Amino acid sequence: MAGYDRALYQMYLSRIPMFGSCSTEQLDLIAQLGDAISVADAHDVVREGDAGDGFYVVTSGSATVRRGGQEVARLAPGDYFGELSLFDPAPRNATVTAAGTLTCVTLSPAAFTQALDQVPAMRDALLHGMARRIHEIDQRV
Repeated sequence: MAGYDRALYQMYLSRIPMFGSCSTEQLDLIAQLGDAISVADAHDVVREGDAGDGFYVVTSGSATVRRGGQEVARLAPGDYFGELSLFDPAPRNATVTAAGTLTCVTLSPAAFTQALDQVPAMRDALLHGMARRIHEIDQRV
């Protein structure tokens, strides 16, 4: 909990489609289980091809996202990556590299499972949020 602004992290979580249907109490539990990390300029947070080890929310700084060596996106505070690794440790599909000092809050799959076990109703909220996200993606295609 120490090391980052939990209220800010909760606000960022509430904007993520997967967590959008969660109550304030559920978001607070997820926020409590997060760990703040700091990554130095030019260091990788995750590498393409490595097993997924958790979900990350950028709380300060920025990062670049590269797939196959090509830059495909830039991340800023409030952006996130790795949410699917909470459900499946499939290989990462991109490398995320700090552009300057980067601070993230990370949630491990074990911590996420702990949250779901403590608050079973959170599973329904997450499924609802994920279904809404899938519908959004379907409408774009």
